[in-house]
Amino acid sequence: MEGRAMTEGQPWKHIVRFALPVMAGSLLQQLYQTADTLIVGRFYGEDALSAVGTTVSFTFLFTALALGFSSGSGVAVAQCYGAQEEAQVRKTAGTGILLLTGMGLVATVVGFAISRPAYTYWIAVPKELLEQTLVYFRVYLLGLIFQFGYNIVAAVLRAVGDSAATLYFLLLSSVLNIGLDYLFTAGFRWGIAGVALATDISQLVSFAAAYGYMTKKYPLFRFRFRELTWDFGVAVRILAAGFPIALQMMTASLGMTFIQRAVNGFGKEMTASYTVGQRMEMYLNLPFTAFQTTLATYAGQNIGAGKPERIRQGVRQTMLIILVITAGISSLFWIFTGELISLFGLSGQAALYCRSHLRTIALANMIPAVYMPLFGVFQGADHGGVGALSEAVTLSVRVSMVYLFRNSAFLGHAVVWWNGMFGFVVGFLLCWSYYFSGRWKKKPPHSSSSFFSNSSSGTGLE
Repeated sequence: MEGRAMTEGQPWKHIVRFALPVMAGSLLQQLYQTADTLIVGRFYGEDALSAVGTTVSFTFLFTALALGFSSGSGVAVAQCYGAQEEAQVRKTAGTGILLLTGMGLVATVVGFAISRPAYTYWIAVPKELLEQTLVYFRVYLLGLIFQFGYNIVAAVLRAVGDSAATLYFLLLSSVLNIGLDYLFTAGFRWGIAGVALATDISQLVSFAAAYGYMTKKYPLFRFRFRELTWDFGVAVRILAAGFPIALQMMTASLGMTFIQRAVNGFGKEMTASYTVGQRMEMYLNLPFTAFQTTLATYAGQNIGAGKPERIRQGVRQTMLIILVITAGISSLFWIFTGELISLFGLSGQAALYCRSHLRTIALANMIPAVYMPLFGVFQGADHGGVGALSEAVTLSVRVSMVYLFRNSAFLGHAVVWWNGMFGFVVGFLLCWSYYFSGRWKKKPPHSSSSFFSNSSSGTGLE
């Protein structure tokens, strides 16, 4: 089979070679999402910026579904690839593509149905921002099928060790998105609807490019429409592998919507500041989210190959690399706080809030940097539920801190950016305790690796 096996040689070399394109691709995604924020802030002011920012926590709920279940598919494909089971690799990839694109269509319909009550009552968007928020969100929903489609194709490519290709698709998507942002806003004056439409089109292009590349480069994945194989048993196993990952990310999204609700209660200045702070926090998260993705593939391939001890070696080397990278990025954030704030056109109280926010998260995010990559190990070993539990506990602590102290003399409005410090410490203790226990090396009875190793040719329907 074509691809890149990560089951032999120095772990850190495989891990870094795989992680760098993933990190660069994530950076490109953040850059064009930041471009959206910059353009909205510059052309339409703080109200429009707040409206777009208010959608972030809720739109991430759909992103969580796309990333979670595509990652579950990727773990299943990686395990089959590590075990050198070519027929199962093809069957799993085909089923995953059909499953995720179908989920994208359903998510679009559900999103339209719940948008107004969700933003009115759940997130409690200020009345003066509600209509702008709904316009942006509903146009964004039109591109969900392409977002789901791209993520499953990218997950399949990463599962066979090809993380570099996705970088080029994201580069194409990013350049196109930024260009369309300017055309639709500065040129056509379509407002924030134009920004959302630019994102939809760029997602369509990245999906088409990724699918075309996959089918051309890898004959194994060269599906004609009727050759996309649906196997109910494989679909169940993908859902089982992806559910803990999706749940982990959905929990994060739900927790952040509760925090966003509290933020909105502090007024438009805080909402605008929080929008910028959240966007910048994504850059701080880049290293450990990239290595989390990498360790999921690395662990999945080595679990499939029957080499769990090799995973420990890779974890030790990965943590040292992440510490160095994250410390460097955090230092830059601390030094250039003022310059970052000025880029978004914030002023007055919003700028003061944002300065404190950015400097606090530059310190706090050193903690998740040294435990969240373990989520990838647990996912690759079919213990993804540990990451979901850790995320649920962490977010529970963060949300509790916000609502307990938002009106107190102890923290007050500063709890908006200090809540992470408390939650991350709890997550750190939970994840490392489970890792050192070694229980992640034991296959759970529902594991994808157990299923595929015991399955026959399946009951697929073509």
